[in-house]
Amino acid sequence: MSRPTSRVSRVLMTGPLAPFAAAYEQELRARGYTRLSAVAEARQVAQLSRWLEAGQFGAAELSPARIEEFVEFQRAAGRFRSQWSRPGLLCLLDVLRRMGVAAEEVTTPVVSPRAALLGRFERYVLTERGLVAGTVRGYVGHAGRFLDGLGPVALADVTAAEVIAAVMRESSTVSVSTTQNFVAGLRAFLRFGFVEGLVAMDLSQAALPVTGRRRSPLPRGISKADADALLDSCDRRSAVGRRDYAVLVTLLQLGLRRGELAALRLDDIDWRNGELVVRGKGRREDRLPLPAQVGEAIAGYLRRGRPATDRREVFLRARAPLGPIDAGTVSSTVRRACRRAGIAEVGAHRLRHTTACDMLAAGVSLTQIAQVLRHHSLQSTAVYARVDVEQLRLLAAPWPTMGVRP
Repeated sequence: MSRPTSRVSRVLMTGPLAPFAAAYEQELRARGYTRLSAVAEARQVAQLSRWLEAGQFGAAELSPARIEEFVEFQRAAGRFRSQWSRPGLLCLLDVLRRMGVAAEEVTTPVVSPRAALLGRFERYVLTERGLVAGTVRGYVGHAGRFLDGLGPVALADVTAAEVIAAVMRESSTVSVSTTQNFVAGLRAFLRFGFVEGLVAMDLSQAALPVTGRRRSPLPRGISKADADALLDSCDRRSAVGRRDYAVLVTLLQLGLRRGELAALRLDDIDWRNGELVVRGKGRREDRLPLPAQVGEAIAGYLRRGRPATDRREVFLRARAPLGPIDAGTVSSTVRRACRRAGIAEVGAHRLRHTTACDMLAAGVSLTQIAQVLRHHSLQSTAVYARVDVEQLRLLAAPWPTMGVRP
């Protein structure tokens, strides 16, 4: 007996949104919704259409604010179902705007002087410094905390004493590494203030560097047995399993950062020459050899796991609406694989350490490791030299025993 299938056409839709049901169905399919999910979304829109009709609203009057009114109305009446979603309703709004039925919402937000200043600083570090989005967010947050700590003191009147006091306050409440990040963001903000003429002199050097003992002086990877267990935990019979397998193989063999993997695009893979373009920190682009196992894993996902879409990102979300995975999804993928494999949970960066440690154990020079990891300085790579304890033991001088009684 064949299983019954649901069809969007079976949803009875009346009211002002009825003429757009077919276009809405087509958009849902383009965004990767399954047939059953599309039925649920269409039923939600049918309810919305009847609600608009009862309120004597037309399709042209649909807006994000009106969608929120509808959601609250459904929730108050106890009719808001868990399978319904705002993204499905906003998808309809996108369809209406593309067809010229609903107008684009133009809002003029009220921006405070503080927010405007931080916005200018954000654009500065993005364009002038070329920092990645995650670092930019951190810098803006650090600058915001510095401004909040000034109290009544205006930025133009800031002195070196206020800068030193800000660093001292930060260091008394957070770890050494967090304070170091705060100092980096504060220095960038003070240089920005000097360039923009907001302060009379460059006070960035007043934010003195912070030193201290780190919790773990050695980078830590995972063992080969644990790495194999991670890969074996992926069910490659499913689309998600093939995607997760390709993600893990790429992290383990190429040592990509989680953001670099999430940003990987189809155009970055040169299948003919066996190369991969990686876009890293500071808008840096590097070409790396494409290992056979990585190429096979990605090809398997593209052929039998990746949804059919015109998106150019390699790795996409498993659930609708379709879109690229983000850096957080890369880390959560690693953690889920750890739980499936029954090993201690680690993040994506531990796999980057694993790549470096494995290369060092195989006799690869630090210069070559730095090229693969795309470090700007060999000092960043030199930390891995301390991992090879056996080699370090060969350099240790014997303990002097002359003149010592047995």
